[in-house]
Amino acid sequence: MAVIEELKKNESVEILYIGSEKTFEKKMVESSGVSFVPISCGKLRRYFSVQNFLDIFNVIKGVSQSRKILKNFKPDVVFSKGGYVSLPVCFAAYSLKIPIVVHESDISPGLANRIIFKLSKKILLSFEDTKKYLKPKLAEKCIVTSSPIRSEIFHGDEDRGYKFTGLDKHRPVILSIGGSQGADQINKLVRGSLDELLKRFQIIHVVGKGNLDIGIHKKGYIQYEFLNEQLPDVYAMSELVVTRGGANSLFELGALAKKALVIPLGQIGSRGEQELNASFFVHNLGWSMIGGDITLEDFIDNIEMAFRNQKATDYKILNGSKEIAKLIINETK
Repeated sequence: MAVIEELKKNESVEILYIGSEKTFEKKMVESSGVSFVPISCGKLRRYFSVQNFLDIFNVIKGVSQSRKILKNFKPDVVFSKGGYVSLPVCFAAYSLKIPIVVHESDISPGLANRIIFKLSKKILLSFEDTKKYLKPKLAEKCIVTSSPIRSEIFHGDEDRGYKFTGLDKHRPVILSIGGSQGADQINKLVRGSLDELLKRFQIIHVVGKGNLDIGIHKKGYIQYEFLNEQLPDVYAMSELVVTRGGANSLFELGALAKKALVIPLGQIGSRGEQELNASFFVHNLGWSMIGGDITLEDFIDNIEMAFRNQKATDYKILNGSKEIAKLIINETK
C-alpha cells in the first residue's frame, strides 16, 4: 500500500492489484481506490502436509487465472512483495515476458521470493545483509532501497489517540501489537502481567481478529481486534511498543523513533527471519528483544528495561517507498 500510494502520484500510472479474497487485503486495497482481482493460490509449506499436494492445483489454477488477467490488463511491469499469492502471478508474468520487480522485506528471503528472484528483472531489498543469502548472479540484480513505509503513520496525533482510547494523558502508554492475526504468546503474556504492569503503565492491546477477552475490565487497559486508520494516532501516544519481528512493523517503529520490545517468532514458528530482523534493530536502534519460553517475570522485567532504554540517534531509518516506485516506473519506459 505504501508503494501504491507513491505510484498514484503519477497520474499516468494505472494500477491493478491481484490478491487473495481470503485475507483482509481486498477491503484495504479497494478502500484506496485501486481495482482488486482475486485469484486461487496455495501456501508454500516447509513441512509435510497433505494440503501441499492439493495446493499445487490451486497454484496451477492461479497461474491460468493470472495469465488471463495480465493479458487483459496489459501491464508494463509486475511488482511483487513476495508471499504465496505472488507466485502464480509472477509465473504468469514471466511466461508473458512482462518484467517483474520484486521486493524482499526480511533479511532472510522467504521461499516464494527465492523462486521469484530467478524470474525477476530487479530485486529490491530492505537490508544489505540479504545479499549474503543469494548467489552472485542474483546479487547483481539487487538494489537496497530500505522498506516501503506508509506516509500516514507520520501524521499521527496523540490528542486524537487519547480521545479515541479514553486513556489518561498523564500516565505512560504501552502498545502491544502482534500483527493482523494477533500473537497468542504476546496476548497471554500481556494479560497475565496486567496487574503488575498497570501499577505504572496504561496498556493498549491489539489482540487480532477473534481474540478479544470480554471478561477483562481493568482501568488503564483497553483492547482492540485490529487498528487501521487509528493506528498512527495510537503510535503517537505510545512510549513503548511490544511487537513481533515482522520487517514492515519494525521499519515503521524505527522510522517513528519509538522504543520497542521485540518478541520474534522463533525457529519453530518460522524460518527464523523475525529473529534476524529484530537483531538488526536491536543493534542499530538500541531496542530490546526476548524470545523462547518467556515467564511473566521475564516479560515484566524486559518491559521495564525496554522502557528505560535510550533511543539511538546515530542511525536513521529510511522510507523506501519513493525509490521503489521510481524503479518500478523506470521499467515502464
